[in-house]
Amino acid sequence: MSKYSQTPLSFEGLKTVPIAERGGKVGVDQFARPFPKGAGVTQLIETFPEILAGQAFRGVLDALKRARAESRTILWGMGGHVIKCGLGDVLLDLMRRRWVTGFVMNGAASIHDFEIAIAGQTSEDVEAVLPDGRFGASEETGREMNLAITEGTREALGMGEALGKRLDTLAKPEFAPHSVLVGAYQAALPVTVHVAVGTDTPHTHPLADPAAIGETTHRDFRLLCSLVRGLDNGGVYLNLGSAVVLPEVFLKAISVVRNLGHPLADFTTVNFDFLQHYRPKMNVVERPHARSGGHGFAITGHHEIMIPLLAAALVELS
Repeated sequence: MSKYSQTPLSFEGLKTVPIAERGGKVGVDQFARPFPKGAGVTQLIETFPEILAGQAFRGVLDALKRARAESRTILWGMGGHVIKCGLGDVLLDLMRRRWVTGFVMNGAASIHDFEIAIAGQTSEDVEAVLPDGRFGASEETGREMNLAITEGTREALGMGEALGKRLDTLAKPEFAPHSVLVGAYQAALPVTVHVAVGTDTPHTHPLADPAAIGETTHRDFRLLCSLVRGLDNGGVYLNLGSAVVLPEVFLKAISVVRNLGHPLADFTTVNFDFLQHYRPKMNVVERPHARSGGHGFAITGHHEIMIPLLAAALVELS
C-alpha cells in the first residue's frame, strides 16, 4: 500500500471526442510521394510532403518564380561558407539565367571569392597557423584587396564593385570564371560588401586604410538600400549563411527605405542555414513583415546540398 497522502486522479467521467470531430493538422493528402524514376528536379520537389519544410521549400520556389516573372528584385545575401563550399559557379549560373538582381556579401564571402579568383584556392587551417600568428597573413590577399578598396574611394565605387574591377584584370584566367565578384562585375550586376572593421583578415594588413574601408562599405550600404526598394510588392531576399552581419545590415536597409517614404511591403524573405540563429530568424524571417504583409521562410540544411537543390529547381523553371 502506498505511503503517499495523494492518490492518483480518477479519469472516470473524462470527456472524449470523435477523431472526425477533432480533426488533424496532417492528412494523407499531404504525405510525401515516391519519386518516379527518370523524373526531373521539379518533380522531386513535388514529391516533398506538404508539411513544414517541404511546404516551405515550395513556397520559396513559388516566390522566386513569381518575382522573376514580374521583374521584381531578387537579392542573394551570402556568408563566407557559401563561397568556400564551392557554390560560386551555381550562383553565377543563376545570375546568367536572370534569377539574380544583386549579390550581397559579408567580408568573409568577399575574401574567399577574391582568393579563388587569384589563386584557385581559399580557407586556412586556422588551428595550424593561429599559434604563431600567421592566420590571415596572406600577402596577396591583404595587399590586393586593400589596394582595390583604396582605389575604389578615388573612383567613388563601393567595395563590391572595387574588388570586382581589380579582379577583372588581376584574376588568373583559369580561376576567374569561378569568381562571383568577377562574373558579376563583367555583367554589371551589383555586388555589395558589408564589413565590420576588425572582422576580416585584410584589416590586419599594413596597407589597410580604415577610411577607405569605411567609405566603400558605407557606399555599398547605400547601394543596398537602393536595391532593397525593389523588393516591394513581390521581391525576394535570401540570406545564405550569414548569422550576424548581413541580417543586421538588411534590417537597417529596410528601415532606411521606409523612413525615406518608399513603399516596402508584401515581399518574401528566406534564411538558408544549417542552424537557425537568432538574428536571421528575427531580422530576416520575421521582423521585416511586421504589419506589412509578405512572408518569411526558414530552411535548415547544409549549403552544399540545399543551394544546389534550389538552383536545380530554378534551372528547370527557367
